[in-house]
Amino acid sequence: MQVTLSSFGYKHGLPVADTIWDVRFLPNPYYVPELKGGTGLEARVADYVLGSDAAREFFAVFIPFLILFLQRHAAAGRSEIRLAVGCTGGRHRSVAVVEEMKRILDAHQIEARVVHRDMDKE
Repeated sequence: MQVTLSSFGYKHGLPVADTIWDVRFLPNPYYVPELKGGTGLEARVADYVLGSDAAREFFAVFIPFLILFLQRHAAAGRSEIRLAVGCTGGRHRSVAVVEEMKRILDAHQIEARVVHRDMDKE
């Protein structure tokens, strides 16, 4: 099964996806002057987002669900699934979360491609 993980910003519109998760509850680097200009691909931005209690609690329940979700879709014969993660602008939180999802799926031998749709937009 081909898995596509996409990050996006709600302010730029919804993507075409089978499932969308909203991570606007995570701490927003946009409001931290030294992080605002960065992206979720940068360690300092990702650490700020993923190091929060909210992110740790989210991933503790989300990852087992995600693995089961993908395994069941694969077993049902799905050839492709598109998963999207959104934050306000699509530069920080959604990017960091998608990259973490990719790392975790890699560890579970689930191949996924990544698209950061709005990362370079203002």
